[in-house]
Amino acid sequence: MLDQANYTPRLKAQFRDTIRPALKEEFSYKNDMQIPRLEKIVLNIGAGTEAVRDSKKAKSAADDLTAITGQQAVITKAKKSIAGFRVREDMPLGAKVTLRGDRMYDFLDRFITIALPRVRDFRGVKPSFDGRGNFAMGMKEHIVFPEINFDKVDEVWGMDVIIVTTAKTDAEAKALLKAFNMPFSS
Repeated sequence: MLDQANYTPRLKAQFRDTIRPALKEEFSYKNDMQIPRLEKIVLNIGAGTEAVRDSKKAKSAADDLTAITGQQAVITKAKKSIAGFRVREDMPLGAKVTLRGDRMYDFLDRFITIALPRVRDFRGVKPSFDGRGNFAMGMKEHIVFPEINFDKVDEVWGMDVIIVTTAKTDAEAKALLKAFNMPFSS
């Protein structure tokens, strides 16, 4: 049994012991607070047109996201009605989770070491930054996570993974994620 009081995620300890000093030296920061760090990881599953036809699909997506992250997912709802898509205001359309702290580091560890290598024809992650040091990527299948029982899945969902950092530039954010062994393709 894990002792929760003394538990520190592997990547959090690695960040504290090796990554922070390396980034401080590489970018010659004068203050420790300038060193970029992870702020949060946001996971999103949009059930889309399936949720419009069947409202239970958003609940299913939320249950899968809860199983993946170990944190209760929130069902996202439409902000306004769009007649062309048959969407009404407050209709459930997907699910999202925001991870911070130890859960964020645990998820990132499982994401990089277990889930990404299980992606079919995986050749690395395309560096996709927003100009302010945040990284976003999409996955075609959520079933690459070991928490999802493939036999009990009723629908294979696509999923967005957004990693928010305190980095000011994309170069700093890429160096931070590379230090966590994020498998960038180029």
